[in-house]
Amino acid sequence: MRKLPPLNALRSFEAAARHLSFTKAAEELFVTQAAVSHQVKALEDYLGIALFLRRNRALLLTEAGQGYYLEIRQMFEQLTLATSKIMLASEQGSLTVCVPPGFAILWLVPRLSRFHEQHPEIDVRLKAVDEITGSLTDYVDIAIYYGRGSWPGVKSYRLHKEFLIPVCSPLLLQGPKPLKTPADLKQHTLLHDETRNAWREWFALVAEEPPAKKSGPVFSHSALALKAAVHGQGIALANSVLAKPELDSGHLVKVFPQALPTNDAFFMVCRESQADIGKVARFRDWLLSEVALDEELDRTENQGQYQ
Repeated sequence: MRKLPPLNALRSFEAAARHLSFTKAAEELFVTQAAVSHQVKALEDYLGIALFLRRNRALLLTEAGQGYYLEIRQMFEQLTLATSKIMLASEQGSLTVCVPPGFAILWLVPRLSRFHEQHPEIDVRLKAVDEITGSLTDYVDIAIYYGRGSWPGVKSYRLHKEFLIPVCSPLLLQGPKPLKTPADLKQHTLLHDETRNAWREWFALVAEEPPAKKSGPVFSHSALALKAAVHGQGIALANSVLAKPELDSGHLVKVFPQALPTNDAFFMVCRESQADIGKVARFRDWLLSEVALDEELDRTENQGQYQ
């Protein structure tokens, strides 16, 4: 079975036949006239038949060239139509995003209306999943992973620069137990996140010995530890990104200014082949713009407190 003719040669022939001019075909294809002439000659050699009659001041199709052009023109029109359809499908419709529950509830969901306002043609479908790594399946367009950004076979975009900060209900600050220095934390219930047990590291940051014995409830999700802190059940070492809505609302306050940088972060991941096209690119650009807005507000509010 013979191979198909080279696509570039077919494109050059179709344009030259339509314009009956190598010069105009070259202008349309953004190449030189010599390049078009070379491609057409290569196609004629491949087919073993002349497609054009070359005159001093005119370019005419041979009978075989005329018939071939009519067939080729139909094929290019069908290809153009099929390409337009698939590109339109990539621009609008549903977009499935897998997200860790805490990130979805505390950060993403409150902002989704802004994405819909900008892109009403795209319907976002959120799937909350605990086991995020590997959730970018054939039926998922985008996922939010938590880690260091080293996942094979995907394109990843780091979102925020994150810190761990001690937070509690403002009612605790008014209680009988003082919270004047980091050492005072040992008199309070510490809330633990089983995915990130970092209290010991935070105490090392402030040059303070941690409690001799780990105590306090342990939660499977960061959002649960934050909610327990909101209800005055203790002090959480919270992700600065997830805690921001509760801090902004006044439901939580920072107990001490010292912030522990994290090595891990939330990343948006997608297939490399889809990163810069259609719905995926629209969502990525919006997501990164929301992150940039967050960080600008954070710099203004904290005046460089997080370093």
